[in-house]
Amino acid sequence: MRFENVFLPYGAWWSTPFCRWQGSLAGEHPLKLAARCGAAMLDAISCPPQNLDALHFGMSVPQHQSFWGAPWIAAMMGADAIAGPTISQACATSARVLASVAADVALGEGSLVLALAADRISNGPHIYYPDPSGPGGMGVSENWVWDNFRKDPYANVSMVQTAENIAARFGFSRQQQDDLTLHRYSQYSDAIKDERAFQKKYMQAAPVGSGRRASMIEADEGVVETTRAGLERLSPVVEGGTVTYAAQTHPADGNAGLLLGSRERAAEHAKDAAISVQLLSYGQARAEKAHMGMAPVPAAQAALKAAGIAISDIAAVKTHNPFAVNDLYFAQETGYPAEKMNNYGSSLIFGHPQGPTGMRLVIELVEELAGNGGGYGLFTGCAAGDTGAAVVIKVG
Repeated sequence: MRFENVFLPYGAWWSTPFCRWQGSLAGEHPLKLAARCGAAMLDAISCPPQNLDALHFGMSVPQHQSFWGAPWIAAMMGADAIAGPTISQACATSARVLASVAADVALGEGSLVLALAADRISNGPHIYYPDPSGPGGMGVSENWVWDNFRKDPYANVSMVQTAENIAARFGFSRQQQDDLTLHRYSQYSDAIKDERAFQKKYMQAAPVGSGRRASMIEADEGVVETTRAGLERLSPVVEGGTVTYAAQTHPADGNAGLLLGSRERAAEHAKDAAISVQLLSYGQARAEKAHMGMAPVPAAQAALKAAGIAISDIAAVKTHNPFAVNDLYFAQETGYPAEKMNNYGSSLIFGHPQGPTGMRLVIELVEELAGNGGGYGLFTGCAAGDTGAAVVIKVG
């Protein structure tokens, strides 16, 4: 899917810190928090909410009254005259939201649209599905987060097993995964150097609590110091396997968002109009059963083909690959070195709130390219159901 005349106003974006499961954001309603953060971003760039033509919202974990979705968030932000869809595609949610907004902008359905994603993995709902025809009239229930992490109803495996399948099939060792995990931590350390100089380009403090208990969460919460000795002490998650808890991401809470619009509207709201950021294309794919980590490769290839470029043209890559082994596979198949992907960190290190993860990674991708003089950037990642999604951007 290729887009024409779809731009991001430079600096018109944000990500909250990502906070570990049951951490500082565990008690915050994610939609209400996202509305506060979105309103703060618009205020920072002097863009009245009424200037928006629509809001597209992504999430993957139901919350109280989230049935009302994007229109509710827009109203809480002060844009009660606009509408938009609520989108859910597991870990590909952010990429799909960006594609949805880009399609509307390209088709002239809106010239300035907010793409927003939020999730709270903490305290996920326990859902009961009535079934009067069941034994004794009993229905079925599920823990939305944990039951779905543990079993794909089609492939009949847990998510971590998909990573083990790739490691076994392609011969990726525990040592290779540990080496890349240690490198990913080093890359994240670059993002927090000089009092978090890189992260402060886009990260917005998250307001939590109220009254005397009100506070601001300034930085990621839950990042664990990673050392060679620490990695070596860990046992595999699956007995006899190769993937440890360090070589996979951890659940988190947070939100992120950015504006997209026509070239003219984007220039009006950019913090630096001399920096052009264009969303060029979107791609998606599905890998074979129980091999989720393979999907980002064909998704990336589809996005690159739509953009009319090759992987060799890409200056920076960001991946949401929740297992280190998935990045090893991507590097093997594309020739893009694993150690050169994910500069300034990845969801492997700072955590995974699902819906907003890709949005934060795209924002970091743009900031990395802008800091290095521009070029093409690729975001790609896997999602439930052995699927993947990717976007290509150009910074000039």
